[in-house]
Amino acid sequence: MAPKTVPPHLADTHGARELPAVIVDGYSLQLRDKNGFAGDAASQTAFRTLLEQWRKRRRQKRKDDPFGDVASRDLSKKELDRVLGRKKASEGADLLEGAMEEFAEELAHVVRRFLREPSWDKVQRIVIGGGFPESDVGERAILQAAMILQHMKVKVPIARLSHEVDDGGLIGWVHLVPPDMLAAYDAILAVDIGGTNVRCGIVKTRRKKAGDLSLAKVIQRAKWRHADDRPSRRGLLDRLSGMLQALIDYCARKEIRLAPFVGIACPGRIRDDGSIARGTQNLPGDWESDTFHLPSELSKKLPTIGGAPTTVRLHNDAVVQGLSELPFMQDVHHWAVLTIGTGLGNASYTNTPDRLARLQRQEKAERQAKAAQAARHPGR
Repeated sequence: MAPKTVPPHLADTHGARELPAVIVDGYSLQLRDKNGFAGDAASQTAFRTLLEQWRKRRRQKRKDDPFGDVASRDLSKKELDRVLGRKKASEGADLLEGAMEEFAEELAHVVRRFLREPSWDKVQRIVIGGGFPESDVGERAILQAAMILQHMKVKVPIARLSHEVDDGGLIGWVHLVPPDMLAAYDAILAVDIGGTNVRCGIVKTRRKKAGDLSLAKVIQRAKWRHADDRPSRRGLLDRLSGMLQALIDYCARKEIRLAPFVGIACPGRIRDDGSIARGTQNLPGDWESDTFHLPSELSKKLPTIGGAPTTVRLHNDAVVQGLSELPFMQDVHHWAVLTIGTGLGNASYTNTPDRLARLQRQEKAERQAKAAQAARHPGR
């Protein structure tokens, strides 16, 4: 079980790397190869580019394009899954199969490239998240990549998120909440800002049923595909604050003890002060400006929750999504996550159960010392 208290520097900071039971060894790695950033070849954007290339080659042969005039980037996941799932063979399915196979090869090479990094060299399992694997096309491409890795003699298995993809980037926040809030409240607000969508949710910790937070659950959610509306940075923040206020009102009506806390997951490298160093190129506007501080901006819009000052924390989206798997990764020591969305997110972790036990013993000794001092000097 998690300790009741954790030293502030472990949990009460933006972009926290040292947590009670796990250390974030690395995240948002930008690996270069001869063609640029290696991860660019294994994103959902890359898959759409591959599909467009397959369609272009077909058109060059003066053959009809089964997807018509719609650009590959604009085809919905449902439409692609529908074409792939037809019982009879089709030219559209053939194009998809070709793009999927090529993408799977790229993903396998990217995985092998990550495994050569110092922060990944001991990884025993890789979890795949992000929006791509929630479709049949994405899931099959990832399965193909896993088979290719086996053929390459790479023994690190690939697993899927235990939660719904939309929920993983929210649930992970229960492992980053200041512990005193975990003890005092039933639920938190969490946000996942991606290059295409903004997701918000009420995450119930359910810590009384499972001290390891393995039963944490999103009980109410809202999703906005901001890529369709192309808002400004200010417009996105205005819409986000409105979505969160609606969730706050929901908790008030349902009498849910909501912590005065908002956890925001977004792409990029997060500094200790909550500013963003790099990696937000897929978000609208300049999120890396020296004059922009996302946690402060949101705190201005939601200064209090339930009458208490709002605490806003910021972390990388892949880190948070990976942390949603923490309770289910206790049979390995080192593990990692790849999130395949508009871009490719990544994070690696080391479980530290011994360190958690030491923290618990240290806290017990401190409580005993305080009790002994109070007994020797009553009334102080």
